[in-house]
Amino acid sequence: MSDKTNATFGLKVISVNGVFYDDRAEEIILPCEDGELAILAEHEEMILALSDGIIKIKKPGGEWLVGVVSLGSVQVANNRCIVLVNTVERPEDIDKRRAQEAYEFAMEHLAQKQSIKEFKKSQAGLARALSRLKAASKYTD
Repeated sequence: MSDKTNATFGLKVISVNGVFYDDRAEEIILPCEDGELAILAEHEEMILALSDGIIKIKKPGGEWLVGVVSLGSVQVANNRCIVLVNTVERPEDIDKRRAQEAYEFAMEHLAQKQSIKEFKKSQAGLARALSRLKAASKYTD
């Protein structure tokens, strides 16, 4: 068995707005439906759905990069990891006022009578707003 300390893997995090990260990484922590998933070098092959939430990337050398992501997927194979998400942004780039407005808008819509489709859309908007507010508060000044 090889020493996995400081072992790295290829990591690419992509959204519709472009590439968020494309380099080697020691670890990535991803938001999933039932909690967080950590991926390290030589992880088994898999494809998995991602939830709205926070990703944490440990760069070679130990520095952490944090991003807020919306729904997406991850594929792991051959010591490479590709994360595809609708959106990804750094906590410091989040407009807290707009995130708070989105949260309030989603809460108002959840309180109204809606079709199942509209209700699911409101739930998704609420989850995204909460993730953005949490990250903006926790990872910025």
